[in-house]
Amino acid sequence: MQELFINVENHSKKILLIENGKLIEKYEEEDGKERMEDNIYLGIVENVLPGMQAAFVDIGKEKNTFIHIRDIIPKASNETGNKNEIFGKYDIKDYLKPGMPIMVQVKKDSTNKKGARISSHISISGRFCVLMPQENFITISQKIDDEQERERLLTILKEVVPEGYGAIVRTSAVSKTKEEIEYDVKKLVNRCEDIQKKFQKAKRVKKPVLLYQSESVIQKTLVDLMDQDLYRIVTNDKATYKEIESFLKQENVEIQLKMRENLLEFYDLEKQLEEMNNRKIWLKCGGFITIDKTEALTAIDVNSGKYTGKKDLEETIFTVNKEATIEIAKQLRLRDIGGIIIIDYIDMQSKENEEKIIELLREQLRRDRSKTQIVGFSKLNLLEMTRKHMCSND
Repeated sequence: MQELFINVENHSKKILLIENGKLIEKYEEEDGKERMEDNIYLGIVENVLPGMQAAFVDIGKEKNTFIHIRDIIPKASNETGNKNEIFGKYDIKDYLKPGMPIMVQVKKDSTNKKGARISSHISISGRFCVLMPQENFITISQKIDDEQERERLLTILKEVVPEGYGAIVRTSAVSKTKEEIEYDVKKLVNRCEDIQKKFQKAKRVKKPVLLYQSESVIQKTLVDLMDQDLYRIVTNDKATYKEIESFLKQENVEIQLKMRENLLEFYDLEKQLEEMNNRKIWLKCGGFITIDKTEALTAIDVNSGKYTGKKDLEETIFTVNKEATIEIAKQLRLRDIGGIIIIDYIDMQSKENEEKIIELLREQLRRDRSKTQIVGFSKLNLLEMTRKHMCSND
């Protein structure tokens, strides 16, 4: 059973997801700090860079945003996007010209050094599905593994999603009726039509305009969790309590909602929050992992530490790597680590053991609400994977 704690203090909200007394996810939202991810804008193309197959787009912020040809051309597949496309056969000048208005969505927030990353592939998340205007894919979340349920949901979506839209069915749609899913789709279609009307009106002015403000971190988390195993929400802030109460009424969802002071005293949360900042995390067997984040990627190193094993070396290594895999999946979710992730496991001689580690990691990542992809072991015996931030302000 899961609980959501929202602790408000010093102009900051800590959103903590607890499972059986253990902190499993943590996000932070600061008052006054703008979060642009998932916002939709009318942007104005500033510079087109044919040599990079990219362009800079003004969306009305201090820094211009960046868009690549892969985020402009139609998706070849909703599973792989345009990852396998040969971009050299396209010319970005056929799609964008300076001064041209374009509807874009922020996919990655700006940093101190770079402007935001944007895409012309728009997606709007609902309770049971994600709607994508101008796409023709209808796919089911890979985390839904019951084939009969996948077929049922696919049939429903094909009936209720109008022409000119694509959709991804979320795990929360499992066991939901056609009427519930259709209601969600209709709400998203209305939202998309409203955004399109604003875009057509704003095009005449030819100035950057915010067309759609994405949900707050709290609302986004609630949408993701309210059809899962969430049974209680606790906050220490009256305004947050009222916001959540209104949201739950609007969605017609019954979840226990309470006001309490000193939230961080529960489940020894203060200590759990401190521990999640540690670079080194010890494993039960005596080994440990270290987590180092750089601008380009996150590197995770697995060490045997104090563990010497009882039998042969390969079994000792495999034991440490197994425990490390479970902890790594937990830490990725807890710290909301995104982007490229490189895991330096202790070298295994057995290819069978490598495959077992990949399978274990895949199994553990099924609990993660975020999108992950395991590439596999490289020639240097480094495991490569990617993960999408759930709620990033980086």
